[in-house]
Amino acid sequence: MADSNDDTFDPTTPEQRQIGREMVDESTGLGSVMAHAYRGELGRVDTWRQRLDQTTTWAVTVMAAILTWAFSSPDNPHYILLIGIVVVAVFLGIEARRYRDYDVFRARVRMIQENLLATALDPSRDVEHTDWRVELSQDYREPTVKVSMQEALANRLRRVYLALLGVLLVAWVFRVTAFAPREDWIETAAIARIQGPVVIAVVVAFYVALLAIALWPRERQAKGEFRKGKEGDWKDSDAKDESRN
Repeated sequence: MADSNDDTFDPTTPEQRQIGREMVDESTGLGSVMAHAYRGELGRVDTWRQRLDQTTTWAVTVMAAILTWAFSSPDNPHYILLIGIVVVAVFLGIEARRYRDYDVFRARVRMIQENLLATALDPSRDVEHTDWRVELSQDYREPTVKVSMQEALANRLRRVYLALLGVLLVAWVFRVTAFAPREDWIETAAIARIQGPVVIAVVVAFYVALLAIALWPRERQAKGEFRKGKEGDWKDSDAKDESRN
């Protein structure tokens, strides 16, 4: 293996990028370092995963409390449900920001798994990224987020928050219609001096914007999602060989 202090050192050459094969044959200092680094990155992934779950838990808890209070009496104002929509949307923003941080460490874990561990387990296949060591080194030197805020919002909306906000929308519609059958529902939707049609238009525009963010086609930057293959294919070597060909 070439000296890493040599000016001609190129970590993308076959000899250098295939350190997974060397780890199988003999113990190296770099292998020990990578093992500890991998363990540390897994710990960070777990920590940020818990933070994501905590945000969702708080959103569900607040939503449940607001729904309970809104329907506990006909005299309670309907706009408490709109306040709940705003609060859950705030949690969405917090969780999207946390997701971006979570993805930084998940991307590192996937980089090590794809190019180091996978190659060590099956040296007959090449690495996924020939310059993976350069990319990982650069990310350790200057950590950067891997996904945009729009993609993070879309991810959390599709996974969790469209369902939560959808429940609040249905509850609000029910509250201003069936829960107040003796009044015109458009007038019931009014808030103080804000007329009902204005309130309805704002709510509709908000949900159209949410759907646009969640469903708008874009190239994904996040790594590590389970989006390829079918259940059970990973144990079917014949199917994998066919898919490669």
